[in-house]
Amino acid sequence: MNPDLDLVIERVIRAPRAAVWNAWTQPDLFAQWWIPKPYLCQVESFDAQAGGGFVTQMSEDGKSFVPHMDAAFLVVDAEERIVFTNAVDSTLRPANPMPVSVTGEVTLTDHVEGTLYRIVARHADTAARAQHDELGLLEGWSLVTAQLAELVEK
Repeated sequence: MNPDLDLVIERVIRAPRAAVWNAWTQPDLFAQWWIPKPYLCQVESFDAQAGGGFVTQMSEDGKSFVPHMDAAFLVVDAEERIVFTNAVDSTLRPANPMPVSVTGEVTLTDHVEGTLYRIVARHADTAARAQHDELGLLEGWSLVTAQLAELVEK
């Protein structure tokens, strides 16, 4: 973790680690929390394994969808850790994603109240970090983390 380059969100989710893991690895559940509401998420492809990819689209009205993310899973350690990036697309080709490339690392650990959920957004340089700050990455990822918690804490 480099505070000049990385953003971190940590939250205790009051649900078992398996439930949080399933919400990250099952496309139908993933689509329910991955994009901040009121936007809707549509999962085009999803292969939650190292070297697999995922493609999502988003919509304001539920009718017209636009590209959201084309990314690759780098590490998938069952119920413990997921690392993904949009610097490589879902077919493992180098990418120059807009607005900025990011590598996300999700870790899940047991907590007395459920699961300690931690996501780190890693950036290549301070300019990319600053651009993501301006675009509201911290707020957006905080919102979707809350949506994830709401989904699995039922």
